[in-house]
Amino acid sequence: MKDYRDIIIKPVVTEKSMNLLADNKYTFIVDRRANKTEIKNAVENIFSVRVDNVHTINIKGKPKRMGRFEGRAPNRKKAVVTLKPGQKIRLFEGM
Repeated sequence: MKDYRDIIIKPVVTEKSMNLLADNKYTFIVDRRANKTEIKNAVENIFSVRVDNVHTINIKGKPKRMGRFEGRAPNRKKAVVTLKPGQKIRLFEGM
């Protein structure tokens, strides 16, 4: 598809995603066209870890208003990546 850094857009830092870290699960916003295999390869190559499982969620954008103008927030795709036992991503350690 693309470069690995184009697939992984940003990590999700919420209370729910931080609770998933105890189960060795990491959450990312990813490119909407990426499939599970591409997400797995991207995480493995960027963070030098071994991925066990990938779950993806398509999130529909919420309706937004600015005065009398109506619009919609962009749709996005979220991936919850489970790492093999003993693996960690350093990016999340300080949180």
